[in-house]
Amino acid sequence: MIAVFQKELNAYFKGVMGYLFTAFVLLFAGIYTMAYNLSGAYANFEYVLSAISFIYLICVPIVTMRSLAEERRSRTDQLLYALPIRLSGVVLGKYLAMVCVLAVPVCVMALYPLILSQFGAVSFPAAYGALLGFFLLGACLLSVGLLISALTESQVAAAVITLVTLLLLYFCSSLASFLPASGQANLVILCVFAAALAWLLYALSRNVPVAVLFGLAGIGGLLIWYSTDAAAFSGLVGDLVSHLSVFDRFDPFVDGIFDIGAVVYYLSIIGVLLFFTVQAMEKRRWSE
Repeated sequence: MIAVFQKELNAYFKGVMGYLFTAFVLLFAGIYTMAYNLSGAYANFEYVLSAISFIYLICVPIVTMRSLAEERRSRTDQLLYALPIRLSGVVLGKYLAMVCVLAVPVCVMALYPLILSQFGAVSFPAAYGALLGFFLLGACLLSVGLLISALTESQVAAAVITLVTLLLLYFCSSLASFLPASGQANLVILCVFAAALAWLLYALSRNVPVAVLFGLAGIGGLLIWYSTDAAAFSGLVGDLVSHLSVFDRFDPFVDGIFDIGAVVYYLSIIGVLLFFTVQAMEKRRWSE
């Protein structure tokens, strides 16, 4: 894992990608700090972090698109399979290298509250709590991009699909308001989602009985739940979509609240997506 981590980190900083990412994030952080904190006379550095969270929509697809898609395109992924380490170590090494790239501008931004404190009172717990939330948000989105990169062979396709996925996550709460509120419609949507998860399980494992059983169990459980408590399905999908929004989980940090639930949520999403990334690589390994 350490060898993969060092190789990936060197690739980012011996080339221009790591420097461009750092410069891009710090450029927008500097602009919004000037506008909000210095010109606007706001002491809340967390407002800057909230305003620049949109840059992940641009940065994450670019940083993650080459991580595994390029390995598949150039067939160098066969070398990864031949390494004397588990594929989980390969995935973790690549992911930690991207997290380190993210950590560079975050560490530089950690100096901003100290600088701003020279001009007025700054709440350090709120500022650094928001900075941690900003970092966890980025780390979570990197795991999304890594999984998509593992499922494609084209860097361009990986970047475009990641961008679309992040846009959906960004506008998750707004999209939830357009979903139907009736219980029957929500039941149908959830059943389709259960079937989609069963298909994804089949795509990753190629195990038909397990995928079918998973789909039938999910749909059967939903039907039983609906027959016993139909009222619970009213607006259920919209509520679930709103609660699953990774960007909305960052809002409590901006409000000065250190949300332990959001920290656990981000770490859980990262763990699940890295697990799926490993499974996607295992599937390709044994299918060739």
